[in-house]
Amino acid sequence: MKLDDIKFTDGNLQRRKILNRLMLSLCTIAAVLSVAPLLYVFFYTTFSGISALNIDFFTQLPKPVGETGGGMANSIIGTLILVTIGSLIGIPVGILSGIYVAEYSNNIFSNIIKFVTDVLSGIPSIIIGIFAYGVVVLTMGGFSALAGGFALGIIMIPTVTRTTEEMLKLVPVNLREASLALGVSRWKTSLKIVLKTASTGIITGILLSIARVAGETAPLLFTSFGNRFMSYSLTEPIDSMPVRIFNYAISPFEEWHKLAWAGAFILIFLIFILNLVVRFITRDKYSINN
Repeated sequence: MKLDDIKFTDGNLQRRKILNRLMLSLCTIAAVLSVAPLLYVFFYTTFSGISALNIDFFTQLPKPVGETGGGMANSIIGTLILVTIGSLIGIPVGILSGIYVAEYSNNIFSNIIKFVTDVLSGIPSIIIGIFAYGVVVLTMGGFSALAGGFALGIIMIPTVTRTTEEMLKLVPVNLREASLALGVSRWKTSLKIVLKTASTGIITGILLSIARVAGETAPLLFTSFGNRFMSYSLTEPIDSMPVRIFNYAISPFEEWHKLAWAGAFILIFLIFILNLVVRFITRDKYSINN
């Protein structure tokens, strides 16, 4: 049948226009509904927390019950330490696992890694915290920054592994073949050619995994526990912003509630900045062939 043979009546054309407008309206409503909760959380947290922000919030330690003021300097430093430890554990393991799965996918061990990664990505974070408690806290005899970083590192592994795998699979086979044809060994090809080509997408996965663990609370309650004082020791309990926000939010004191909202605003703002960085890095670079 040719296009010229199709007859469009006025009724059919009008019905198609109405159906098109209806579906476009439904899609628009669905898009607004999907964005509305995020905007509500962001603006409500901003409105509730920005009024409690001041210099003391970033420089002072938490005040005892009954005293006004104070800040979350120890919590901010503690979060940075915990995320750094988690990154040192999760990023190398995730990248190397992703390289192995992508480059050596024709064996049973590779399929096992894929299965374990999928299962690990679906495990609740509180279970990861209990696991870290049994493996690290009980072994070391107490809560510590190492235990908290260990839990966060485990949470980061699935995201980094999957992102690395998918990005490496997008690298053209011609690059691998050209490198191997020049006499470069396979492991050097994977690390210096393939990995470098897919570095933009891998960095994206790393930043997203960091943004996720930065707001984790449940695993830190079982591992780093919290600390009202400034601590830089990796073998002692250390404070973190999610745990401090949790403790302040469940307290009956209005002053602590304000600080909890301020801490929540800072966390959301940091995650927002990380996502902007991801967008900037991946701008016009989604196609590896370019």
